[in-house]
Amino acid sequence: MSTVAQTSPAAAPSRPGAEWWRTAVIYQIYPRSFADSNGDGIGDLPGITAHLGDLEQLGVDAIWLSPFYSSPQRDAGYDVADYCDVDPLFGTLDDFDRMLAAAHARSIRVIVDLVPNHSSDQHVWFQAALAAAPGSPERGRYMFRDGAGEHGELPPNNWESVFGGPAWTRTTEPDGTPGQWYLHLFDSSQPDFDWSNPEVQAEFRGILRFWLDRGVDGFRVDVAHGLVKTDGLPDHLPEVDADSMGGQDEAPYWGQEGVHEIYRDWNRVLAEYDGDRALCAEAWLPTVDRTAMWVRSDEMHQAFNFPYLMTQWHAPELREVISESLRAFPAVGAPATWVLSNHDVVRHASRLALTAENPQGHGIGPLSVGKPIPEVGLRRGRAATTLMLALPGSAYLYQGEELGLPEVVELDDDVRQDPTWFRTDGERYGRDGCRVPIPWTADAPGYGFSPTGASWLPQPDEWARLARDVEAADPDSTLSLYRALLAARRALGLGAGALEWLDGYGDDVIAFRNGDVVVIANVGADAVALPSGDVLVSSAPLDGASLPADTTVWLSLPK
Repeated sequence: MSTVAQTSPAAAPSRPGAEWWRTAVIYQIYPRSFADSNGDGIGDLPGITAHLGDLEQLGVDAIWLSPFYSSPQRDAGYDVADYCDVDPLFGTLDDFDRMLAAAHARSIRVIVDLVPNHSSDQHVWFQAALAAAPGSPERGRYMFRDGAGEHGELPPNNWESVFGGPAWTRTTEPDGTPGQWYLHLFDSSQPDFDWSNPEVQAEFRGILRFWLDRGVDGFRVDVAHGLVKTDGLPDHLPEVDADSMGGQDEAPYWGQEGVHEIYRDWNRVLAEYDGDRALCAEAWLPTVDRTAMWVRSDEMHQAFNFPYLMTQWHAPELREVISESLRAFPAVGAPATWVLSNHDVVRHASRLALTAENPQGHGIGPLSVGKPIPEVGLRRGRAATTLMLALPGSAYLYQGEELGLPEVVELDDDVRQDPTWFRTDGERYGRDGCRVPIPWTADAPGYGFSPTGASWLPQPDEWARLARDVEAADPDSTLSLYRALLAARRALGLGAGALEWLDGYGDDVIAFRNGDVVVIANVGADAVALPSGDVLVSSAPLDGASLPADTTVWLSLPK
């Protein structure tokens, strides 16, 4: 096993205000669906290493890896059994070190996922807790409680799991009698830690240092708005059809004040290391102002802008959330961190063309109402990305969006694996549709994902025309658009720029200047006139001097 820490591209700190994460474009890799090197149908770390050249050509600054830790894989690795080892599905710690060194050699930084709200029920701590008595130190690491009712036969409260069903499971004591209950905001195999316990706090400091010592450049923190629960665990039921991660829901287990001291502690840990190490929060909160609380100067460095992600393709709403973001985040010294897709949401090349409401976490499938219109979705998806990458701040991309991949809707029931599907008895399709392994080569087995053609989720036939080798040869492809956008964004310094709104283009148009670039996005149904200028990048072909519907253009205008 390699024990030598790798040198990060950020070996020395930048001057305050110029840290790499303020303007970076970061590419999310969902390891099991990225590239499979050994033919078992599950992507792995050597597969990532083999394709770092493709990511360098794309033009990203960093990669974020979803969990690759030891895990029973009940929730695709977000149920962690050992936070300091690699699951054999994905390789070894040596494979990780080789991948990290290869990324750094290409000046690509590496962020790894951290899952602090809960562990796997196979974690040694939880197994020790099950074997220990109520009130023991072992149980004190998790949220064990006595049940309600005359004999403790009822859950301690009425909380529901994000994945559906009750958020409590009753244990069986070693003598076979019913025991206490434990909290799991997600699957029953994912018991929640008790973050009021100093032992839990110390354990995660050690986990942070384990990966920082190896050379990682930061952490994306899963369920960063969770961890702390309101004292007394009061009853709460979410609103009907609420987003599963609580984006609009004031719940006693989301967004509690106590989480901020945890991240201040983590900020101090990262400050012990050379270079600009970063913390990025997955925090589903109802407003931009609430989200900005997670990135105050002594806490996290980035927070995904989920209010922006969830905004409809509607110009007034987009203008408002952009304006609010560029007010709230800089006000606390943080960049706005833009995102349109990830492993938990319907891909934006489909989501922007849905014709019915679809709360986050519910997913879409064969029997869904309001399924997307593919042509409309791709056109809007390209336009939305062209708009996003012109905005000041940092941006995240999700693997496959650079190919214009849609959500895979037509998955058979018997291949689905998301716990949401099972815990809701098929009422919610969940997230499998955005996690299907991506295509690399049109005429290869598994479209180049796996040398044997194996794939843990079936790939649709349309992957052939969306494969990277096909798109790389097409100057009008979505891949070519993303490459052009990222090259221009870097060359023009848009991430470090400032936005100035431009008026006079109508209610269905978003228009602004960022440095020397004028960005115009037509979100309406009718073409609009363009000013004279040089076209730098356009999400779709222009119609002479007019901008078609669902199209965004970057222009260089005469001074």
